[in-house]
Amino acid sequence: MDLISPLVESYAGQYTSAEDALLQAVNEQTMREHPQSHMLSGHVQGKFLSFISTILRPRYVLEIGTFTGYSALCLAEGLTEDGELHTLELREADAATAKSNFSKSKRNKQLHLHVGNALELIPALNRKWDLVFIDADKTGYIDYYEMVVPLLNENGIILADNVLFHGQVLEEPVTGKNAKAIQAFNEHVQKDPRTEQVLLTIRDGILLIKKKNA
Repeated sequence: MDLISPLVESYAGQYTSAEDALLQAVNEQTMREHPQSHMLSGHVQGKFLSFISTILRPRYVLEIGTFTGYSALCLAEGLTEDGELHTLELREADAATAKSNFSKSKRNKQLHLHVGNALELIPALNRKWDLVFIDADKTGYIDYYEMVVPLLNENGIILADNVLFHGQVLEEPVTGKNAKAIQAFNEHVQKDPRTEQVLLTIRDGILLIKKKNA
């Protein structure tokens, strides 16, 4: 299902501030060479991630699901001078590509790439987070969410990607393992008294989740 008309997507891109040279190169290389290039955040969503980061000015950012590094580069744009972005990737080939892309960034020393299972890596990082971006295996979303909510700093934000999952969550009944997992995640977050959320219809859907103040 096409959630957004290609014409609308093109128009949005036309009137969204341009990518810098590195992001454009990562975008083009991923689209040209990666067999799952549709997983890239892309220009408009990337600029949204950058805006959220520059507004929050986070010291500690966690990304679950690196892919080729595009979204991490966007999320890093608002880091404080002593800030750190930790990004977790299960696939070694994608991690190697992301590492190469990070090496070309002026923020390279602030970008920390970890390869392995996120549920094992997150506790070992021993951090509290200002901003978390979840964009990994959909069946793990609830587990990732439950792990990071207690680790959020005051006014911490979680962004969860693909929460419309190609429109499959709109079907009745919802079918498919990943679509069912995303629907369960959306319902889980909605019922959580610790947080409040807004579902944004950017690209494949982003759930912006804010931890309530105590």
